[in-house]
Amino acid sequence: MAILISLFIIGWLAASLIGTQAYFLGEQTKPIHQRNWDSESFDQLAKSFTGKDTDYLVRIPAYSIDAYNATKN
Repeated sequence: MAILISLFIIGWLAASLIGTQAYFLGEQTKPIHQRNWDSESFDQLAKSFTGKDTDYLVRIPAYSIDAYNATKN
């Protein structure tokens, strides 16, 4: 029973680590809203999980005007 529980825990940890890396690698290539363009916290988290810096040549702004920017005065 202990072996089964330890295998479950190891599998869960491996899946969460792989999923986290996939999320941050995917998010680094998606279009980004202007309000989040300079998010240092995202860059720090992404680098800590993936070991790679964000490549701003790949990232592009998503929208020049959206609901957030339309309501700002």
